[in-house]
Amino acid sequence: MGRKLIEGGLAGAGAAMVALLFWAVGFFDLWEFATWSWRVDFFAAPSAQTEKIKLILLDQNSLAWGKKEKGWPWPWPREVYTTVIDFCSRGGAKAVVFDMIFSESSFYGVDDDRALASAIDRAPAFVMPFSVGKQVGEADAWPAEIPRRCPIRISNLAEWLASAPSRGAVMPKASFPVPEVCSGSAVLGNVIQEPEADGVFRRCHLFHFFDGLAVPSLSMAAYLAGQGLCPPVSPAPTAVRGQTAAQAPSPGPFTVRPQPEDNALRSSGTLPLGEITVLDGCCRIGERCIPIDTRGRVILQFRGPVGTYRSFSAAAVIESELRLREGGEPIIRDPGVFKDCTVFLGASAPALLDLRPTPISRVSPGVELHATMLDNLLSDDFLSEAPAWFCILSTLFLSLLGSLLVVSSKKARHSSLAAAAVLPLPVAAGFLAYGLGYWWPIVVHESAVALSLALGISINYAHEWKRRAFIKKAFKYYLSPAVVEKILADPSRLVLGGERRELSIFFSDLQGFSSISERLDPPALTSLLNEYLSDMTDIILEEEGTLDKYEGDAVIAFWNAPVDQPDHALRACRAAIRCQRRLDERREEFRRKTGELLYQRIGINTGSVVVGNMGSGKRFDYTVLGDAANLASRLEGANKVFGTYTMVSEDTWTQVGGELLGREIGLLRVVGRKNPVRVYEVIGFASTEENDGLNAFASALTLYYAGGLSAAMEAFRMLSDDPVAQVYAARCESLLREDEASRDIVWNLKEK
Repeated sequence: MGRKLIEGGLAGAGAAMVALLFWAVGFFDLWEFATWSWRVDFFAAPSAQTEKIKLILLDQNSLAWGKKEKGWPWPWPREVYTTVIDFCSRGGAKAVVFDMIFSESSFYGVDDDRALASAIDRAPAFVMPFSVGKQVGEADAWPAEIPRRCPIRISNLAEWLASAPSRGAVMPKASFPVPEVCSGSAVLGNVIQEPEADGVFRRCHLFHFFDGLAVPSLSMAAYLAGQGLCPPVSPAPTAVRGQTAAQAPSPGPFTVRPQPEDNALRSSGTLPLGEITVLDGCCRIGERCIPIDTRGRVILQFRGPVGTYRSFSAAAVIESELRLREGGEPIIRDPGVFKDCTVFLGASAPALLDLRPTPISRVSPGVELHATMLDNLLSDDFLSEAPAWFCILSTLFLSLLGSLLVVSSKKARHSSLAAAAVLPLPVAAGFLAYGLGYWWPIVVHESAVALSLALGISINYAHEWKRRAFIKKAFKYYLSPAVVEKILADPSRLVLGGERRELSIFFSDLQGFSSISERLDPPALTSLLNEYLSDMTDIILEEEGTLDKYEGDAVIAFWNAPVDQPDHALRACRAAIRCQRRLDERREEFRRKTGELLYQRIGINTGSVVVGNMGSGKRFDYTVLGDAANLASRLEGANKVFGTYTMVSEDTWTQVGGELLGREIGLLRVVGRKNPVRVYEVIGFASTEENDGLNAFASALTLYYAGGLSAAMEAFRMLSDDPVAQVYAARCESLLREDEASRDIVWNLKEK
């Protein structure tokens, strides 16, 4: 077992290393994403902040309404959106966020842009989107005419950007809204987020970098604006509109633009509003620590499928505001539904191409992604990536657990139970970790466990093959194939080295074989023995007995070892009857070969003995030791006294339970035993027919036991065809000649 455990440990460690290697190169990513969707779907539930986020959707009905009722082609006049802003302001919204970039001047003229800017100035807090990217965008520096509100100040920006992965958040290009709509009240937020390798959005950037500056995502900007963390308009950067990155004060996209510091606040340990520290996987905003990866991304905790956030049709909002301005009844009766809420305006119409796949919805309006991120910011419950070192250790632990449990299992069903217990653990741990706020990778752990279990089973099969080969080699010559298979199925029944148990032991010997062997030449004698012993052995093995050994013409066998046989006494007696009948069938054949009629004597006893492999380490026999075995041998010889051929002890006959035909013979005191043994003759298989001869013998034996020797003698003499009865008649006559006080009805055998 020690060697198997070492092999199991090596198998577990190897399986873990293979799984971790595949994990490191991203081989498991797509499968992991699938398991992530299961967890997201299972745990998705609204938070306390979900009701504080509302959506106004440009759905297909709104586009159709605008064209049919108002005659507005797409894109709509920007003055239309002033009604959305005013209705939200009327209802007491905390902030209004547009998920639409106005990167070109209005088709309806500059006054249309100015009308939108005027509405933005009236809004309590307004977030205007822009976009940054690797290749798409007309600007490579911050335009001078675009003011910046609420910039993110990362205190350790240079240190954080020094790591290569974080540079994935640096964007050299940008698309800005036209200056006419970017009033001094507008906060800019980057609307672009990148999906993962399979095109699904699970993570989002809190911020990107453009022109040496950290710029917030749309949701981050909405959070800062809604919390009142955005200061008044700051002076525009020194770069002017149209200036390239090379001409601007920042020499390149990885250069950090100098930012003001408040030494007094820093010395007190408090960071100024809007300032962020990014360190060791944490983005710290004031007292809050938001978990991010090396690229500045957060793992979103989704609240539910599409429709989780309460939404309103843009047409209903616009029509409601227009009616209120005219003193009419609005479609949305209570503008207060937006009170203290952050309201997003976005598109859900398929024609506007702003649909995004998420782990919980295959098609979701892009604005819901921003709403989810804001929800997480407000609730402070972003999910964290489980530390890599912890994943490595847990993978190794589960892999070792699986392999060691399997290799230490003694039976196949135990291995199956071990596999059934360990295989679900990674899935259960993944779900538990999600509930605790962590993305714990399931697939790498499951792969390691599955591989370790497979290796453990392979090790077991290798050892099982060796064990089966050993058992077959050790027992094939003296066990029936059926018994060998039982041992192979449950080797625990075989205790090498010896164990004490109750057996039924069988001894047989050919009558007068010594004189026969003297007359036959060696080839003829060998042929005779081979035929005789083959017949007897086949019957013993068919009765699933264990062949102990041959001693010349003698056969020694036993039952109930190495496998349990509750009916071992019956099997032994049945084998004896069959052996006698087989010899009867071939007696004339053997007479022609030897000139003698062959008869065999069989003795059987049931009792407790020591059974096991005994001998040296290189050569041993599976045999029995004990007084019960010696008695079986004595009973075989005792047949000579009575003229019988199959004699069994009372212990054996009691367990046969009337299954066979036989009779009591008497009480014997064999050599080496003080107490007499009651013995029986086995005659044949059970029969429902009465046997008058057996009944008459039993009556005479009863008279013998009672001391009525004269009557018993006469009764025995009446059974002239029964050799045992004639032996008893002579015994009675002999005892009658002795003094009554010295008479002993027990047969005392002087020879073995």
